[in-house]
Amino acid sequence: MPSAAVSSGHELRRADGQPVRVLVVDDETAMTELLSMALRYEGWDVRTAGDGATAVRLARTLRPDAVVLDILLPDMDGLEVLHRLRAETPEIPVLFLTAKDTVQDRVTGLTAGGDDYVTKPFSLEELVARLRGLMRRTRAVARSEPTSLVVGDLILDEDSREVRRADEPIALTATEFELLRFLMRNPRRVLSKIQILDRVWKYDFGGQSNIVELYISHLRKKIDAGHKPMIHTMRGAGYVLRPAD
Repeated sequence: MPSAAVSSGHELRRADGQPVRVLVVDDETAMTELLSMALRYEGWDVRTAGDGATAVRLARTLRPDAVVLDILLPDMDGLEVLHRLRAETPEIPVLFLTAKDTVQDRVTGLTAGGDDYVTKPFSLEELVARLRGLMRRTRAVARSEPTSLVVGDLILDEDSREVRRADEPIALTATEFELLRFLMRNPRRVLSKIQILDRVWKYDFGGQSNIVELYISHLRKKIDAGHKPMIHTMRGAGYVLRPAD
């Protein structure tokens, strides 16, 4: 089952000021109820459908800002639903949700026009973050949250992807940036290696926790060099980022 989600506290609304609208399509009632609860906790307007025909009909009236779409549906597959949705609303962002997790499955889903792909079981926190990312890239959604994360003298700009500590620029690779962003979104919170793998590497390095140790080491050399340390190892538990004393 998915792990529990925690609201980010960042408000995401439509350009007209109304809550964003998300359509969740899955034939498993327990799954749609779980997703609905998590997404409504974000303050979003959520509707659900248990089959493709209902999803297409609801989308016409709801005009959702994003769709979470299971590929395996009782009446038609998710790729056909996507085709019908895009025929009427070409720009609608779609996140595929499925138990099919081979590389070919992912390639098929994404090349068919899906914007993202999450496999079951999954992290609710990650799914919410990915939906945010999809909707932030659409014109229908207005973003009211700040673009910068600040912890002590460390600043990360999510739009420009610039990082500075004590006003000194820090050059990071794409993976180092994502790792730091996850740490900074959870200041003072101990994050396990599994949580970090799930959020930063998703399905690419499943089970290889040593990759986390390696990138934490890289990040420390860049973030903490010449400063009091901010990234700390909690033996047997994981890692935590907190302002330097």
